[in-house]
Amino acid sequence: MATVKVHDKYKWKWYQKFYFISITSGMLVTLKYFLKCAILRQQATVQYPEEQRGYSSRFRGRHRLKRDEKGRERCTACFCCMWVCPAKCIHIEAALVPPEKANLYPEDKYAKVFNVDHLRCIFCGLCEEACPKGAIYLDGDIPKPFDNRDDFLSTKDTMLDKEGGPIIGTRL
Repeated sequence: MATVKVHDKYKWKWYQKFYFISITSGMLVTLKYFLKCAILRQQATVQYPEEQRGYSSRFRGRHRLKRDEKGRERCTACFCCMWVCPAKCIHIEAALVPPEKANLYPEDKYAKVFNVDHLRCIFCGLCEEACPKGAIYLDGDIPKPFDNRDDFLSTKDTMLDKEGGPIIGTRL
C-alpha cells in the first residue's frame, strides 16, 4: 500500500491552529459597522417600506411587449427570443391571423401564447437584443414577490402595453 506525501504548502502554519487571527479579524469588521451605526448614526440598511433604494439605469426588470404606433402588436412569433434564451424560460405558440383581426397585427402570424417563467429567467436581456421587431423589452419595473408559483408566469395579456399608454414605442 502506498502513502501520499502532503506538500508543505498544504500544511497548516503554527499560528493558524489557534484561530485567534481569524476570529479577531471577524470581530473587527463587526466592531467597525457597530461604531458606524451607534456613534456616527450612519444607516447600514434601508428602511424598505418607507424608503426604496435607487436602481441603476441598466437595471433589467420584468418583460414587456410593445405595440407599434398604430396600436398593433409588434410580436410576429418569429421565435428568435425563445431560441436565444439560455434559461429556456420563454414559451411561444404561433397562429395565423384571422381575416377579421388583420388590423391588429402587422404580419400574417402572431403569438397566440407568449409566456415567460420568471422563476427560470436570469434577466440577461438576450431576448431583447434578438428580437428583430423590437417587440420585447425589459423595463425598470421590479419583479414582485409572490406566494404562489403560478403567479411567476407572465402571460401575453399581463406583458402587453396598454393602448395609449406612455410606454408605447419607447423605452422608459
